Amino acid sequence: MPCRNIMETSSCEVHVLQYFPLNAEVRDFRTTYIVNCVFNCFLCYNAIMLNAVTIHAIRKTCLPETLKTLLLSLAVSDVCVGLLGQPFYISLLVKGLHQENPDCNTYMVFDVMMGLFPIASFLGVVAVSVDRFLAIQFHLRYREIVTYKRVVAVVISIWLTSLSFSLVALWVPSDAKFITLYVGGAVGFLLTTAAYSKIYLVVRRHKNQIHANCVRQEAQASCETASFASLRKSAVGIFYVYLVFWVCYLPFFISMGAIRIGGPSISFKRLFLFAVTLAYLNSSLNPVIYCWKMKHIRLAIIDILRSMTRHRNRLRDCETGHYMKQLSTLTAVENINSKG
Repeated sequence: MPCRNIMETSSCEVHVLQYFPLNAEVRDFRTTYIVNCVFNCFLCYNAIMLNAVTIHAIRKTCLPETLKTLLLSLAVSDVCVGLLGQPFYISLLVKGLHQENPDCNTYMVFDVMMGLFPIASFLGVVAVSVDRFLAIQFHLRYREIVTYKRVVAVVISIWLTSLSFSLVALWVPSDAKFITLYVGGAVGFLLTTAAYSKIYLVVRRHKNQIHANCVRQEAQASCETASFASLRKSAVGIFYVYLVFWVCYLPFFISMGAIRIGGPSISFKRLFLFAVTLAYLNSSLNPVIYCWKMKHIRLAIIDILRSMTRHRNRLRDCETGHYMKQLSTLTAVENINSKG
């Protein structure tokens, strides 16, 4: 019974009284509710369709199995946002428009979703960034250091950590939850920033070495340049994913901090509602970045779209042929009846 009271206090009071508008404030939030509903309906469809195509494309690429596994984990978290997170958020907005107060269980489910998928996505971005750092820093020993079994263990750990934090956060005081969230975010930010700083230095040093050796070993240098350029491009692609993640989620953290420090004002609550939508936008942008910055994934997506177009054209031709056959049969029957 005490645990139940702690859970209700840490979840219901925090969300109802601090982050979400009360019934008396609904009139001030009507436009905010409608705008967020429209945007999330559009983004929900995009997140599902774009990430579903991206998952299929990643499975078809010739990327290393280790990188492929990490990217698939990222894409799965984005699909889950479109399938579960955004529809649930839309339902909360619709209930708010109708001045219906969701019960505590509804807010707890939303709390779990806002923890599970973003944390899995963030840890996935950190893991892929570290993977690209190891691929560039230890180019010759990469396959020995980063094995498929180790990557699978990392992916499982990412999802278990995300789920554990999301569930445990329901029972701990809100202050402890936010301190853990901000400290973990800061550690991940510093680790990823350090990894990309090191990647930049290694790439610059490698370029200088290639230019120095290109006269003596031109063929070998050309081969190394092509191999290293591929690693560099994949690292740049993941860097854009990392950068867009922070652009989308930083307002969410800022809005939570502003409400915790300044109190639950109407302006801060409005900022929070838009910040949640911006955070969900990240799940629709990641597939676009993969297609834009990663050649293997882009070519696989183009091949999938072409196959879908050819399949649709074949179906249309079959339907047209079937219709023409029926029309000719009816014409023949009419001719026989007229002669008779």
